[in-house]
Amino acid sequence: MLVLLTSFLLTVLIRQYALQRKVLDFPNQRSLHSIPIPRGGGLAIIITFNVAVVSLFLTEQLDAQRIDILLVGVLVAGIGFWDDHTHVSARSRFLVHFFASLIVLYLLQGFPPVFVGQWQFEPGIISYLMGAFFLVWCLNLFNFMDGTDGIAASEAIFVAAALAGFLYRIDGQLFQVTLFLAFASAGFLLWNMPPAKIFMGDVGSGYLGFILAVLVLMAAYRLPVILYSGMVLFGIFFVDTTYTLLYRFATGQKWYEAHCSHTYQHAAKKFGHFKVLIVVWLINLFWLLPVAIWIFYNSTYSMVGLLVAYSPLVYLAYKFKAGSLK
Repeated sequence: MLVLLTSFLLTVLIRQYALQRKVLDFPNQRSLHSIPIPRGGGLAIIITFNVAVVSLFLTEQLDAQRIDILLVGVLVAGIGFWDDHTHVSARSRFLVHFFASLIVLYLLQGFPPVFVGQWQFEPGIISYLMGAFFLVWCLNLFNFMDGTDGIAASEAIFVAAALAGFLYRIDGQLFQVTLFLAFASAGFLLWNMPPAKIFMGDVGSGYLGFILAVLVLMAAYRLPVILYSGMVLFGIFFVDTTYTLLYRFATGQKWYEAHCSHTYQHAAKKFGHFKVLIVVWLINLFWLLPVAIWIFYNSTYSMVGLLVAYSPLVYLAYKFKAGSLK
């Protein structure tokens, strides 16, 4: 509760800072809001979470290697903070993201073992490439999907809290860390609920995507099946972003440019931010979470569970014409 309260109060201070410094998100053709909104509020999550994590380390409740891994996220937050204040090229952002990913993988000693059915695959040296792709993609998922009030913070709460549930009897340290991230995100969400008083900004969205993916990999080292359960928990963001990107690429659009054609964006234009947020929570709690739990207890069928979880989400993306500039 202290983490939640701290994040809530810090968001107020950062909002005042953003208003004074004119760090605002102005409406454009890709926006779903009609008035300038302060951005960069995700910094409250980052500060609160990292202070909480460091306090665990100082009280000898968190290993030195793990604190090193978690603090790498500050690099991602830093480039995001800079981008919120002035334009940073996509190349520069990618280089920082890739470098941060390689540091994490070096500290983890590669990607955790991957299994399909009874067959287990030890990635070896290729694990660094696999891991870097996974981390950078998860990071960008949150950047792409942070376009309607409350959605990115809600997803962070859901994924972190669900991971905490999986880790409760497996790893007490990671259980506390994931719970801290969920409550830090909740403190910010209270200001980001529709209609949002402040946006997360690149500083928050990139950091959350990165640190959640890092936590999934750390947990997968303790129990490999959590990699699949984690990918299910990310389902809405994974499917919407991947489907939209592939559609735009296949139809000859400039897929690398900012746009407003994700499933959730089309839905928000039609039904409004709040209804979309409610549906996201319903899908997460009553579809993706049960499938993730089923996979957790039936690891042999992990790939089948992943396909089952994603199938209706692919249909929704098709139904709402994701990627199409309708």
